[in-house]
Amino acid sequence: MEFNDAKTSRRRLLGAFAGVAVISAAPVYANAAGFLRNAGDVRRISMRNTRTSETIDTIYWIEGEYIRPALKEINHFMRDWRQDEVIAYDRRNIDILAAAHRLMETTEPFTLLSGYRSPKTNAMLRSNNRGVASNSYHIKGMAADVRLKSRSVAQMASAGSACNSGGVGKYNGSNFVHMDCGPIRTWRG
Repeated sequence: MEFNDAKTSRRRLLGAFAGVAVISAAPVYANAAGFLRNAGDVRRISMRNTRTSETIDTIYWIEGEYIRPALKEINHFMRDWRQDEVIAYDRRNIDILAAAHRLMETTEPFTLLSGYRSPKTNAMLRSNNRGVASNSYHIKGMAADVRLKSRSVAQMASAGSACNSGGVGKYNGSNFVHMDCGPIRTWRG
C-alpha cells in the first residue's frame, strides 16, 4: 500500500509514538500494524554523525504540529556534508526513522551514515560503488542509511518494515539499514 499524501503517512506513523510493547533482544513485530494505528502526541529524533561530530536530539512534532525550528535543525543535520548543501529533508522519512527507533526501545541514537546527497556526491559515490543508485532517494532528501550498536541489521530492518511506509534495505556486510519514504519494498544489499 502506498501513501498518496503526507497526512496519510503521518496518520499511519503516529502510533509509533503512543506506547510501546516490550520488545525482546530479538524482536518480532507481528503486532506492529495495530500498534501504529494509535495516535501519539510527541515525536523525537535522536542521531549522531561521526563524520561531522554532530548530534541531534530534538522533539520535532507536538500534538499534531511539526516544529519549524526543529525541522530546520534536522534539515541541517541531514545535509550533504561533503558539499555542505542543505535541502528540506522529507518529513515522512523523519517520521519513519523516529517510529522505527521507538519500536526498538533503545535510547542509543541512530548513527547517520548518509542522509541527503547532492547529485554531485551521489555521482562520486556511484563511481566508486555500483550499489549506489543513479536516481537514489538520497538525492531527493527521502532516505537515510543508519546503524545502531545495540541492535542488529535484522532488528533495525524489522522495525523499519513494521512501519509499512517505505523502502528498507539490509546491508549486513556494511552493518547498516537504508530507510526511505518511497514505495514499500525490501531488499538486501
